Formats: sequence, structure tokens, C-alpha cells
Amino acid sequence: MLVADEVNKAVSDIIRRVRSQGDRAVLDYTNQFDGLGATSSADLIVTTEQLQAALARVSENQRLALSHAAERIRNYHEKQKQSSWRYEEADGSIYGQKVSPLSRVGVYVPGGKANYPSSMLMLAIPAQVAGVKEIVATVPTPYGDDGNLVFAAAALAGVTKVFTVGGAQAIAALTYGTETIPRVDKITGPGNIYVTVAKKQVYGEVGIDMIAGPSELTVICDGKTDPDWVAMDLFSQAEHDEQAQSIFITTDAEFLKQVKSSIDKLLPRMERREIIEASLRNRGLLILADDLATAARASNLIAPEHLEVSVEDPEHVLGMIEN
Repeated sequence: MLVADEVNKAVSDIIRRVRSQGDRAVLDYTNQFDGLGATSSADLIVTTEQLQAALARVSENQRLALSHAAERIRNYHEKQKQSSWRYEEADGSIYGQKVSPLSRVGVYVPGGKANYPSSMLMLAIPAQVAGVKEIVATVPTPYGDDGNLVFAAAALAGVTKVFTVGGAQAIAALTYGTETIPRVDKITGPGNIYVTVAKKQVYGEVGIDMIAGPSELTVICDGKTDPDWVAMDLFSQAEHDEQAQSIFITTDAEFLKQVKSSIDKLLPRMERREIIEASLRNRGLLILADDLATAARASNLIAPEHLEVSVEDPEHVLGMIEN
């Protein structure tokens, strides 16, 4: 990952100061970068009562949507759970693998350009399913109704502690611990370049999930799906960042035109239109492939973060997917 020297230095300085000064540094950086106006570390704590109040404040439709999403995420990750196993050789030697949950995990929920209740669910619920005893979430200061949704999601996901802290200072606090924010065993969750560089710099001091870049989605479709659905799926990643990559591959020339029309029709209605528009302009592609085998080869070359296969026989296409 190529990063400008000034970013690396800025992140190093933040980490060093948080490690040595704890809450004082976290408070200063949060006020500086997020404009929180906090006077003490207590202002950074979101209590269990506040989380439950946020859940009570959201609309019934929003609560149902969050609950439905949480249930589906939980069902998916239940199937990923690993089990301990062992066996004994003829000479009496015993071999095996013991699978144990981490004691405490930190989840970084991004919030610089928008608030993401979905990220809270996607990060916290797998930890809960795995049996992690304590889930600590950091969220760059959320505002208004969107912030309520993030906190409501935290309540549904069983998050233990929430702090309104973001950026490299949050990563440093979770890595080394402060007077208020506990040290964790592993940090998960995406963020901006400062968060990504911070995770890279603290790796080894704490476990991390990955060094994430901008969101990527490739959709392979045979033309049998509602083009509006395809357009909205492309938007779902494009809205994250101007550098997000959303690519559509189809074998049907007429359907490609329909998806393009759906994009043009729906884009003006999107709250994050400018970011979506910039992302699609700079990094988006609509590709016409000769057949599904060609579409699969193109996807393998792209090797996207997320791949959606919307065809009549998805197993056939998945058999050709390698990356």
C-alpha cells in the first residue's frame, strides 16, 4: 500500500501521543477532528441506557429493518462457526485444534462521510456469534437521526461498550488502552486512509482483520433481474467513497442499456448522489461479455471484494470463479 509520507508521519504521531497520554490525547484529537466539544473522557462514552433509548427512538420500520438484517447476519455467521477437534494416533499421541473465542474485540464503525448502522451489525454480530465476551465499538461522532440508527444497531448487536471516537486515535486507543477505553485483542472494521494506516502500524501489537481499501463490487447478471435492483446494488458500494469501484457485467446488450437507464433514473433520488456519481464516473464500468464464461474470466481478473451473481444457474457461474 503506497501512502504519502505525511500521512504515515501524522498517524505515527497520533499513535505515539495516545499511547503516552491516553484519554487526554484521545479527547484532544476527537475535539480537533470531529468537533465534538467534549470536556472530559466521560463525554465519549455512550451508555447502555443511551443505546436502548436510541433503539426506542427510531421508527418502527427502521427497527424492523435493523432486526431483520441482524437476524439474517446472525444466521449466516452461525454457519461459519468452527469447532474444536482432536484425534489419537496408535501410539497414544493426541493431536487436534482448540477453537476459543477472543476475550475482547474492538469494532471500528466508519462514520466520516456517513453513518453506517449496517457496519455495526456486520462487525459486532459475528463477534457475538463467535462467543466474544466483550465487544467494544468506536464510532466517529455520529449526528442526528443517523447517529440514532448506529446506536440502535449497537443495541441490537449486543455491543458491550461504545465510544464516540474515530480516526487513528481510536485505533491507538483500542490497541494500547487508555484510562477509559479498554485494550482489545483484535480490531475489525474499515475506515479512511488514516484508520487503514493506523491498523497497519499497530499490527503485531494487536490483531487486525485486514488492510482494507475502497469498497469494490462486481455484479454478473444474465438479464433476468430487475434492472432497478442492479442499479441500487451498484449504488450500495459506490456511495461509500468516490474511490469505490462498482462494475456490472452482463451477456445481454439490451439489459445493459436498461441498467444504464435505471442508473440515470434513480441517481437523482439518492441522498449521496455526488459521491455515487463521482465513484461511477471514476471507477465504474458496464461490461458486455460474449457469454457467462467470459464474464467469469473478467471477474477473476478484477478479483472484487464483493461479487454478486444474479443468473438463472448461479452454481454454474460460481464453479468458474477463482478470485
